[in-house]
Amino acid sequence: MRLYHVGDRGEPVRDVQNRLSNLGFSIDGDTRGVFDDGTMRAISDFQQVRGLPVDGIVGPDTWRALVDAGYRLGDRMLYHRVPMMRGDDVSELQARLNSLGFDTGKVDGIFGPDTLSGLMDFQQNRGLAEDGLAGPVIASELRLVDTTAHKHGREAVRERQWLSALPSSIAGQRIYLDAECRTPQEAVETWVAATEAAQAIRLLSGVPLLSRSVDTTPPSSVRAQRANRMNVDLVVGFFVPGDGIEGVFYFESAHSRSEAGMEMAQLLADRLGVPASGRTLPLLKETRSPAAVVALRSMSRRAGRITSNAVAAIYETKREDQDSGSNK
Repeated sequence: MRLYHVGDRGEPVRDVQNRLSNLGFSIDGDTRGVFDDGTMRAISDFQQVRGLPVDGIVGPDTWRALVDAGYRLGDRMLYHRVPMMRGDDVSELQARLNSLGFDTGKVDGIFGPDTLSGLMDFQQNRGLAEDGLAGPVIASELRLVDTTAHKHGREAVRERQWLSALPSSIAGQRIYLDAECRTPQEAVETWVAATEAAQAIRLLSGVPLLSRSVDTTPPSSVRAQRANRMNVDLVVGFFVPGDGIEGVFYFESAHSRSEAGMEMAQLLADRLGVPASGRTLPLLKETRSPAAVVALRSMSRRAGRITSNAVAAIYETKREDQDSGSNK
């Protein structure tokens, strides 16, 4: 899709404004159908709330988040299809099922095979028709039995198990390195950092896997799907923040948070001297393995080396914890 920003006019802008207003974001008196300063501020506020890069521009990720945010569980019939259904209603379904012990995998707002499996397990347990359809009946049933709104879901348990089973060395670990490529300049800068990290990880006996080649720029969702197909152990991304806010990001939404991703991001952030915070970038949201994205205004070989050493330190910290435990 094209980008929409200040100065644009037409029905697509009116659609964006209507969605913002329905979600409670004021466009501050802007004429409907005219993208002016009020709409830009509303978009920026929405991006901030949703954990997206704050640039006041409606691109593919922001548009998808606007659409997703408009759904509530029970508003429509959810089911498994291709392309897969997405939305906040899917996230709510996943989070509620996970909190009840019905495993839907990661709470990513995408109705995939794991969500179907968890839903059908719930239907069987409750004596409902095992049709894999989640509409008003399922929404009502979940509200009836869900007395564990603040309980950690199955995805959090799985990530804690992953952390406890982490090997004591990076040797043999498959580390997926993603060089973001939204613009030609960013593609060049992140490639430098990612390839430097790959070389350093290889010297440490790890197995680096690059998400793209130097001359290709696949979308972030495609790169995330590739990580899932390759069944990698960790995902580390390199990203030049358009809003200038540096940090190391892990997956966090209104419905879920990656515990392993947060721990990894905090360690990386300490080494790089930047803060760690939750975001909903596609690479974080759509990958199954624990993931973190390094966002720096200036990418370099040094950033790649520091990142690779910090990734190795994740495993070394595990070994130190094991050694200190055995000496008690």
